[in-house]
Amino acid sequence: MSTTGNDCEVAVIGAGPFGLATAAHLKSAKVATRVFGEPMSFWRQHMPDGMKLRSPWVASHIAHPENQLSLDAYAAMRGFAPAEQMPVNEFIRYGCWFQAQAVPELDTRKVASVERARHGFRLRLDDGESVQAGRVVVAMGLAHQDVRPAPFAGLPPASVSHSSDHVSFNAFGGRRVAVIGRGQSACESAALLSEAGADVELICRGPVQWLGSDNGDGTQRRDLAWRLRKLMMTRGAVGPFPLNWLAEAPGLVHLLPDALREEFGTRCLRPKASGWLRPRFGAVRINGGQTILCARGAGGRVMLDLVGGSGTFDHVLLATGYKIDVARLGILAPALLQSVATADGSPRLTHGMESSVGGLHFVGAAAVHSFGPLMRFVWGAGPAARSVTRAVLADRAHGRPAAMPPESTAALTSATNTMARS
Repeated sequence: MSTTGNDCEVAVIGAGPFGLATAAHLKSAKVATRVFGEPMSFWRQHMPDGMKLRSPWVASHIAHPENQLSLDAYAAMRGFAPAEQMPVNEFIRYGCWFQAQAVPELDTRKVASVERARHGFRLRLDDGESVQAGRVVVAMGLAHQDVRPAPFAGLPPASVSHSSDHVSFNAFGGRRVAVIGRGQSACESAALLSEAGADVELICRGPVQWLGSDNGDGTQRRDLAWRLRKLMMTRGAVGPFPLNWLAEAPGLVHLLPDALREEFGTRCLRPKASGWLRPRFGAVRINGGQTILCARGAGGRVMLDLVGGSGTFDHVLLATGYKIDVARLGILAPALLQSVATADGSPRLTHGMESSVGGLHFVGAAAVHSFGPLMRFVWGAGPAARSVTRAVLADRAHGRPAAMPPESTAALTSATNTMARS
């Protein structure tokens, strides 16, 4: 135990790509680190079987401080060739392999709550034990952040569910299902449901926009325009040219004014679907240009009133994405949560992915508001891990405490929120 009475210098909550990458970098820098959570748990528990990664192979490696444990190394070990559309199940196995090599001492217990302590933070685990840490890195990804539109409030889970509620669509065979949305999750869920034997209708506000090199019939584009576009692509492939080049530099994105940064993120994360899904859409009906006015139960089914008419379905699948709200993470004690300066639910982060509460960091999707859209993708785990590690080492070198006194945190939060309103 340290002289401060803490059990570790940094506690990382979450063992997905961002949590594992951050832990690996901190450990490599000789920072006493403990990591909590089941490896790749969100991926295993909230992504249907058969899904594939949207990110290209070259941007799907989990960042390692010595550039080891890459997807290429994993594929060589497993004996298969790299594939642009990597199955999620194989990526989950890769993440667990990375964890076993880079973070073998992972503590799989869940963190029930995080609160301030004299020299940092106190983590209460689900078995009742407490752990004290100088810093906390929250790497919980999209857990508890799913969006469920108001018209569907009150309808039972048997009738309406979110795409993140499922690990398989096999139970929907022979049923009529409406999928709400037009992004990657919506389109891939629609394809998987159709392949499971469901009668699927994709209902969305506008047309489906397809990404990639597919012509729509399974063949690859080879025209000059596509070749030029390929030359302009970045490794992470996040956003359209030329915004994709800025997306690769989250440190620069962080310098943008709030309104401009938000517009930039919106343009990079507009709902689109990978072109390789189009050949699998033969039996899926697309009902675009619709607005859902009302959803109500009707004899065990769901009736949807749309601008262009109405329809009755056995089930409605909401592929309506996610919205960050740190309050919904469910682990921050009320007093701590109140001290975190936010913008529409997202934490306002400074260098090192640090919140207004000194020593409390957020990586992954929670960092999108402050550092841009790359934080929504595996490729963003590297910049996030390096940023957190640099901040920890810099504060250690200058003798700065990890956590600010509560009264200082409250003053900073009040000032930050005042500036945000002005």
